[in-house]
Amino acid sequence: MLEGLDTWKLLGGLGMFLLGMYLLEEAIKKLSGRAFKQMIRRFTTGRLKSILAGLSATAILQSSSAVTLMILAFVGAGIMSMENAIGVMLGSNVGTTATAWIVAGVGFKFNIESFALPFLFLGGIASIFFAQSERNSNIAKLFAGFGLLFLGLDFMKSSVEGFAEHIDMAAIPHYGLFLGLLTGLLLTAIMQSSSATMAITLTLLHSKLFSFDLAAAMVIGANIGTTVTVLLGAIGAIQVKKRVAFSHFIFNLMTGLFAVILLPLLTWLILEVFNLQDRPVIALALFHTIFNLIGVLLFLPFIGIFVKLLNRLFPEKQLKLTHFIGNTPAKVGDVAISALKNETLHLLNNVLYYNLSVLKIEPYLVFSDYDIRKQKLKERFNTSSYENIKLLQAEIFTYAAEIQSAEINEAESSQLQRYLHSVRMLLHAAKTLKDIKQDLEAFESEENVFLNQEYQHFRKRLIKTYLQISTLLSTSEEDKGTLLINLLKTLQQEDKAFLSAATTAIHQNELKSINLSTAILVNRAFIQSARQVLLAIRELLLNELELAKVEKVLESDEMLTEQEGLL
Repeated sequence: MLEGLDTWKLLGGLGMFLLGMYLLEEAIKKLSGRAFKQMIRRFTTGRLKSILAGLSATAILQSSSAVTLMILAFVGAGIMSMENAIGVMLGSNVGTTATAWIVAGVGFKFNIESFALPFLFLGGIASIFFAQSERNSNIAKLFAGFGLLFLGLDFMKSSVEGFAEHIDMAAIPHYGLFLGLLTGLLLTAIMQSSSATMAITLTLLHSKLFSFDLAAAMVIGANIGTTVTVLLGAIGAIQVKKRVAFSHFIFNLMTGLFAVILLPLLTWLILEVFNLQDRPVIALALFHTIFNLIGVLLFLPFIGIFVKLLNRLFPEKQLKLTHFIGNTPAKVGDVAISALKNETLHLLNNVLYYNLSVLKIEPYLVFSDYDIRKQKLKERFNTSSYENIKLLQAEIFTYAAEIQSAEINEAESSQLQRYLHSVRMLLHAAKTLKDIKQDLEAFESEENVFLNQEYQHFRKRLIKTYLQISTLLSTSEEDKGTLLINLLKTLQQEDKAFLSAATTAIHQNELKSINLSTAILVNRAFIQSARQVLLAIRELLLNELELAKVEKVLESDEMLTEQEGLL
């Protein structure tokens, strides 16, 4: 039955194709990842712009899944609206057809081996001799990815050529279009790549193993199967991410149904009107593009209605942000102030978790009592997000206003003001780190070795500081002041050490002046955030005696200068 089919050559070719796609995608993302993120954020202010942004990004990145997962992140962070996110995904579906055009236009017209081998040679040579630079290393991956992609296609094509001679083509149509739909869906779901499924389909069509109708059905199935990646990415996510993932699934499913219904008409249009009977692989690429464009045109007028439907299907869960003040009457002065103190400690915990997330640090590296199972549940509701930190701060201030409206004595009023000052410091600490998040991410992907190393150093410094803060929180009250002073002095020393290292890097031509300026600002913000946390702890946990001792030391060492505008 499988006479003439070189199975291992087919599987090896598929493996090379997938590896080539992976290298290609990774290289392009790292070479221009930040630029693509900025482009998508900047050019998604309307439906048409969003569609064009999704189309362009996917055509260049060669991965609709990568773009869609990026959109999930943007929507989850609240920097992109649902309507614009859906627009980007519509464009992404059209953009992903670029792969079919590349494979159909190049892969079956030339001697693929002679086309692919020079790319592999360049990629291999560059990866050995120019690997010291991250940029050059990614360019090497780009060349190697192209080479492997087309060589894998050549392997798949040649593996089935002998097989085609022994197949009774009259038997295949009896299986119906359902076979193509199911095959395309399953292959894409398993391999997590509609591009690989498209390459296999084009190979089968070129070798005349599949009729055009059956190959078209397989492409439709692949279009539906590609939604699996996004659906998996939305499992356990917040409601807005689920809406985006579900909209992607519904769009692809509806587009697929329309394509099946219109298949006879589209087949006639492409094969007869455009006269592509003798060029089936080009015809299939055109079919892939046309039915996705039809889906976009049909879906575009109803995006607003669809968003409302999604909001009903996936309503926002009401988050309970407060743990202590929600069930404590504000009129009972001393009890209410105690509850507010505990709520501020809860806010402190959320701020520490958020700041760790900015530098992609897992909390269990810092907190010995970290319960992964509880935190998993917590992360589902995103209670440590910056927006929810602001909301929690607002609830604390509202509760404090209710306490102040009741009769409280002077000591309680003073205590309340200290706690509110602590709350303000904690929000500043989160915002300060949030504002440099993009710069830190740029340091991580920067070609400059000094900035790469400093990004890792920032992570180690934050872990070290927060480990000491964790110790500070659990130590006895009389030792808290001394530990806090030592921590502030350590931060001051780290600030000086960074400036010294940056100055040396400039003198040794390891850092440009513009990068030095950014690095100094980032370091100062980093130090300021840590100090703001410590100053919040000072107001929240130190007794009057310890507070006076700390104030005296800090004033003598002039360590509060940078905080004067915030105190």
